[in-house]
Amino acid sequence: MKRDAARNAGCRPSVFPSDNAERGRRSSSSPEEIRQRAFEIYMQRRGIHGCDLDDWLQAERELREKVQQELCGVRRS
Repeated sequence: MKRDAARNAGCRPSVFPSDNAERGRRSSSSPEEIRQRAFEIYMQRRGIHGCDLDDWLQAERELREKVQQELCGVRRS
């Protein structure tokens, strides 16, 4: 019942501790995951220096979207 309400509420995080525990710790990306993705973005730009903050923020955004999709059960086609 609680899960149905969360699904219908636009996949907002649950305020019920038991529901959050069931989802595990996958509600956000670790700094290591962000660092790795930022490095991949840096390498895609052929290692051009000076955009480290942009790379980090892009990595955070991409990983946050990925986690949100996983929590909502949405998969890209």
